[in-house]
Amino acid sequence: MGNKYLTLSELNLEGQLLGFAGGDPGKYKYLQLAVPSGNVEIKLPKELRRSLSLSLVTGQQIRVCGHSKVDSRTSKIKIKAYRVTPINACPNQDLPPETKARIMVCQKSGCLKRGGKGFLSELEKTLSDRGLLDKVTIEQTGCQKCCSSAPNCVLELGKKKYKNIQPEAIASLLESHLTQE
Repeated sequence: MGNKYLTLSELNLEGQLLGFAGGDPGKYKYLQLAVPSGNVEIKLPKELRRSLSLSLVTGQQIRVCGHSKVDSRTSKIKIKAYRVTPINACPNQDLPPETKARIMVCQKSGCLKRGGKGFLSELEKTLSDRGLLDKVTIEQTGCQKCCSSAPNCVLELGKKKYKNIQPEAIASLLESHLTQE
């Protein structure tokens, strides 16, 4: 039988971001890029989809590093990115920096019974007291599938994740993360 796709080459493209396509917001599968020779659709790997849809703005100049493959049956070329970086900031870009931390607190019944509601209010109070509340996004989530260690909380700082930590530890981690930038 053989492989349907034959790898052509590694490539670097620079162009203007036209937008995203395929899938729900935050889970777009493709980005559309305007290059001098026309428009190109580039597949995004799963690990980049959310961060790129939040950090890039339509009209922004970007550089895409990827691999091109050709379908041996249809002769269509497909491009898959492995890195996407902005070339310069878009002049009308009013987005917060992408390094904003995210805290996800379970609010399902098991966690609520084991102190989840109190945990959430203590977390908000601690962050507010230290002036960190505006530097973080707090999300109330469904079950995180770790009921034995309830109440459950996950802190995302960039690519790092911290699980089952107390509000004081979260505040300390946030402060050290923000001073490193």
